[in-house]
Amino acid sequence: MNILFKFQKFIILGISLAFICIGVLRQEHLAVLQKAVKICLECIGVG
Repeated sequence: MNILFKFQKFIILGISLAFICIGVLRQEHLAVLQKAVKICLECIGVG
């Protein structure tokens, strides 16, 4: 049980990196950027 707690941060890091890679491969970052720009433009009253 103690070994699991030692490697828990590395396991979580590996899983998070895997999800980041999946998101990049699916080009989700472009959708997030488009939404952020739209919200920003609406906030300042341009869009």
